Amino acid sequence: MDLKQVAKDTAKVLSSYLTYQAVRIILTQLTETNPPLAYWLSNFSGKEKIQDGEAFLKELLSEKQDLAFRVMTVRQHLAEEVTDYLPEIVRTGIQQANMEYRRQHLERLTQLTSSNPSTYPEQPIDSEPNLDNISD
Repeated sequence: MDLKQVAKDTAKVLSSYLTYQAVRIILTQLTETNPPLAYWLSNFSGKEKIQDGEAFLKELLSEKQDLAFRVMTVRQHLAEEVTDYLPEIVRTGIQQANMEYRRQHLERLTQLTSSNPSTYPEQPIDSEPNLDNISD
């Protein structure tokens, strides 16, 4: 397992996600202040590959430089605000989710076991053993 590559891939995904969030924030602002530009950005975001934040920004820079700078500024602000809390939030979230999945799985296994009685029926505790078949 190449942890450095995992970290790089994770950082790229996070950067793209912050780009997406920045675009959403700006779209909300533009809807109130400049609806035609909001419409344009919405269409642009729909046809361009916003999943890859860097490619999206390069394309946006060639179309509307001022809007691209605005997205970069908001994205940077989000990164500065979010990254301090992120490691602990991710660790805690994964631990809690894993614990919940394990609990649910154990409950399902327990329900399956209790609904399928053993093929060897247990004798009731208060009954006496049958001694008629025992030879002397």
